[in-house]
Amino acid sequence: MGVRENRPGRRDADFQTGNVTLISLAHLSHDVYSAFLAPLLPLLIAKLGLSLSAVGLLDVARKVPQLSNPLIGLLADRVCVKWFVILAPAVTATAMSLLGVAPSFSVLFILLLISGFSAAAFHVPGPVLIKHHSGARTGRGMSFYMFGGELARTLGPLLITAAVSWWGLEGSWRVLPVGLLISVLLFSRLRGLAPVPRGRIRQTAQSTGPTWRGVGRVFSGLAGFLLFRTAFKSALTLFLPTYLTGEGHSLWGAGIALSIVQFSGAIGTLGAGWVADRLGHRRVLLVITLLTPLAAMGLTFLEGALTLPLLVLSGVLIFASSPILLAVVQDLGSSRPAFLNSLYMTLSIVISGLGALLVGSLGDRLGLAETFRLTALLSAVAIPFVLLIPGRSPDSP
Repeated sequence: MGVRENRPGRRDADFQTGNVTLISLAHLSHDVYSAFLAPLLPLLIAKLGLSLSAVGLLDVARKVPQLSNPLIGLLADRVCVKWFVILAPAVTATAMSLLGVAPSFSVLFILLLISGFSAAAFHVPGPVLIKHHSGARTGRGMSFYMFGGELARTLGPLLITAAVSWWGLEGSWRVLPVGLLISVLLFSRLRGLAPVPRGRIRQTAQSTGPTWRGVGRVFSGLAGFLLFRTAFKSALTLFLPTYLTGEGHSLWGAGIALSIVQFSGAIGTLGAGWVADRLGHRRVLLVITLLTPLAAMGLTFLEGALTLPLLVLSGVLIFASSPILLAVVQDLGSSRPAFLNSLYMTLSIVISGLGALLVGSLGDRLGLAETFRLTALLSAVAIPFVLLIPGRSPDSP
């Protein structure tokens, strides 16, 4: 028996735009600071003499704590999840703002570990709140949520690049007060948000919840899809500034290029969930997966006037799948939605960490240009795994 569809009633079909927008703004405020690492890498590499493999380990450092996602998910299913969303942005802002003053690789590693635990505490319950306030339009709600995250990754590189341009690498801490102020504002607005009625979720799931066999099939598809796409995503989002500065571009130019990719990704996430709600998850994911290696290879071989549109297209394609995959997981109808989301997040984090290590190791051996091309080709292998992902969302006709 496969995954059963959970068709919500009329009351659940209401899309609560205000609450969805508020949670998405919290996502934006948190992820602005999470986006500091990549644009700071050229300066950190020069300051501490880091190899690209060491850089890959730094990315793993902020992702290893998220292996605790299942425990956080179980906890979030038993307590009021909004407090995770309220408190995490302040912790992340503190850790990431201090990267520039870190005197050694070890201190960098510890700061990124702290930010990793904070990110896990935020991102596990976040989609559950979005699901609850989105009614039948889960894809649309996830698009709002992911748009906040991707817009943050557009603004974050610009903010930290401006800060280190004005105050130097050691002055990165000066952006911390802004993050703390935003956290106070989030507290004043989010504390009144209605909690997720856990009893009603469990009651609904008893009649519509997925079988473990159905969940396993879906997660197999998700794992294969993520596995073969994550290396190019890591190459483009983590190592792009390092690659461009190594090619003679300025730190500002590298930061702007990364922001273009991230802003394009924000547009992709905003539209992808809406389209998937109408055309089906699998169909949209298949188009994304077919186009990604073409755009990626074009980006590595073509120069001049085509660089900008290819950056934009690559950004759209590598991020557009995110809200769709989140919607797939939330639409499984589990009695433990935060726990099921935590399993997906853990899977995503483990694969993403492996991708960062792979790209760093290949970059040290082959150079970043050849690494970009190789990971672009690897992304095409994800195509067969799309067939294991449910074809339509529950509210689709």
